[in-house]
Amino acid sequence: MAEPIQNPNLISRKAMSAMSATSGVAGETVHEIFTKINNAKDKPKKIEVLKRYDKPYLRQILKAAFDPNIKWVLPEGTPPYIANEAPVGTEHSLLKNEAKRLYLFIEGGDNTVSKTRKETLFIQLLEGLHQTEAEVLINEKIKN
Repeated sequence: MAEPIQNPNLISRKAMSAMSATSGVAGETVHEIFTKINNAKDKPKKIEVLKRYDKPYLRQILKAAFDPNIKWVLPEGTPPYIANEAPVGTEHSLLKNEAKRLYLFIEGGDNTVSKTRKETLFIQLLEGLHQTEAEVLINEKIKN
């Protein structure tokens, strides 16, 4: 039996399977890393997980969450944002890529941006993140 003729404008089956294996989020999200840390049974295993994912963005996020000297310049409570319900790896940014912008929302980070603009930027940031990562960031802010 003759092999079916494939439309030259379509991607081949081999290329399609290769793309499906590489699509999605490159690495874990911050929420997934924190879940792994939480699920580690004891302190040495938690330290092992932290060492495995030791990156500047993770250190920055952890410092913003746990350093008592860091004060957020945003209103208390959960901001009025629309949660992004798209599946992980589609249509949104990642907290690890947005961590470099967190200085905007920290006291002394950037005094040239107005308070209203900071609040708007924070809501836009939350709406661009996956729902689980937005919750991580909100909980980080509420810790104060």
